[in-house]
Amino acid sequence: MSAGIPAAELLREPVCGMTWGWVGTRGTWATAAATESMRLMADHGVNWTALAYAAEQATAFSTAIPFGSEPTVTDDEIVWAIREAHSLGMKVCLKPVVNVADGTWRAFIGFFDWDVPNEPSWTQWFASYSRFIVHAARIAEAEGCEMLCIGCEMVRADGQEAHWRALVAQVREVYSGPITYNCDKYQEDRVTWWDAVDVISSSGYYPIDSWEQQLDRIEPVVAASGKPFFFMEAGCPSREGSAQLPNDWNLAGAPSGQEQRTYYEEMFRACRSREWVRGLMLWDWPADLYAAGDAAQNDDYCPYGKPAAPYLVEQYSSWKDTR
Repeated sequence: MSAGIPAAELLREPVCGMTWGWVGTRGTWATAAATESMRLMADHGVNWTALAYAAEQATAFSTAIPFGSEPTVTDDEIVWAIREAHSLGMKVCLKPVVNVADGTWRAFIGFFDWDVPNEPSWTQWFASYSRFIVHAARIAEAEGCEMLCIGCEMVRADGQEAHWRALVAQVREVYSGPITYNCDKYQEDRVTWWDAVDVISSSGYYPIDSWEQQLDRIEPVVAASGKPFFFMEAGCPSREGSAQLPNDWNLAGAPSGQEQRTYYEEMFRACRSREWVRGLMLWDWPADLYAAGDAAQNDDYCPYGKPAAPYLVEQYSSWKDTR
């Protein structure tokens, strides 16, 4: 286990990763199906996994995050997943995420910029959110997780710099490994507190023809920070039209494994040409994996059984060899 190793040393080997288990619904981890799913993922050249699970607040304006309640996976399930991943030789980034029960995207969680009496506030929300993240940090420390992600795509919250810095300080009291924050696409140059974390990461759902432009924009941010960078999320559904809108999981279109393969080819080409991009944590591999025979009709992000899968194995194997 590598918890406590400095980020630069830890990421000397590229992150050839895959997110597993989203959304972390109680009862779906620590099963025979989940065991087989994770084994099959590891067989695709994966050396890192983000174990991602969600706690749900009621609305975008709620300040309570009941992370100990359903539908969130239990602590025992989280510990099982960490140990299972480690037993398969993968490093683990534990990734607790907040979702909104009514379907609102977490990027829209938000309150007045300043606290107002009798109104929900950022101070109240961060108090609840910090309990959630620090709880995860304690599990990450106890189980030797190699990295902890303290937030994902919280666009409206990104500007609450003082609250984020306070959260990082709390996490460091209980967790000794590298800390990252997963900003949303197009936000890499807008976060003002990158110096507080150890690793910069973002969601790289960029249109297939804009990778070079976006990497040109991100590169100065990474250079100025002196921090390692990788894409904590990236990928494309196997669906017609998704290469131009890879972040739209509701896009109408017929299943297309070739669409996903073409996107992977450009994504890997662009990212591997930039030495400062330390890898990809692809989105995503479910705990309850579909049968290989159903892959041609599956139009989601997982590459299992699709044309992108052998290309992924090839790319991850050769990328690790360049360290």
